[in-house]
Amino acid sequence: MTVISARRTGALLLRQYYLIRGSVARLVPLFIWVTIDMVLWGFITKYLNTISGAGIDFVPRLLGAVLLWDFFTRVMQGVTLAFFEDVWSRNFLNLFASPLSIAEYVTGLMLSTIATSAIGLVVMLVLAVVVFGLSFFAFGIALLPFLLTLFLFGIALGIVACAMVLRLGPAAEWFVWPIPGLISPFVGVFYPLSTLPRWMQWVGYTMPPTYVFEGMRAIVAGGQGSGPLLLWSVILATAYLGAAGWLFARVYRHAVRTGLITRYSAETLT
Repeated sequence: MTVISARRTGALLLRQYYLIRGSVARLVPLFIWVTIDMVLWGFITKYLNTISGAGIDFVPRLLGAVLLWDFFTRVMQGVTLAFFEDVWSRNFLNLFASPLSIAEYVTGLMLSTIATSAIGLVVMLVLAVVVFGLSFFAFGIALLPFLLTLFLFGIALGIVACAMVLRLGPAAEWFVWPIPGLISPFVGVFYPLSTLPRWMQWVGYTMPPTYVFEGMRAIVAGGQGSGPLLLWSVILATAYLGAAGWLFARVYRHAVRTGLITRYSAETLT
């Protein structure tokens, strides 16, 4: 059984803190993009409310979906950006020449993501509630499994993206950024899953965010979110997280065994 050292894991978290504290370029993206999204979509929803004659309030339907999806995206990118700091600085050999284990490294990525995604979530909540009047009381206790599911799945996809770059090389970074956009049509962020072709629906059912957005729409429409489906979404996201951790460890062992990890060493620079 792997024992995770709180001291070594905390050191990774402290390293990220010093990186962010010492660079405005790293601090501003934690909240600027979510601010832009919330302001843009907030005014779009207010405009739709003024021109719609159906008496539908678009704020919880669209702005709520944007908030949840941005939270998921920030979580995933929080993992990958912390990983890319080591890619860009070619620091892997320095890290793993220490007693640091792969489990401690992944745990450090997760902890740093909790901190960075929390900043973005607070900014989004303040803007949505104070400026655009989005009320989360309608979601009730269901908001907690919503956020938990998106957080776990975001962490899982972030770890998978890190494994992809570790296996294919730094140039594979450009495969990472489109991932949230590629899966968004399948999980029905802005529309019911029934809108999609059957094959896309089946793909959507394999992804935890699908149950979050279907539950959100059910609650906004005056119904109730399905407890069993929300529980299933958390279980499914947890399974994805476990599989992602296994994949990253396997790719890391392959990179060490074959010498691929040396491509992340400053000693390889010419």
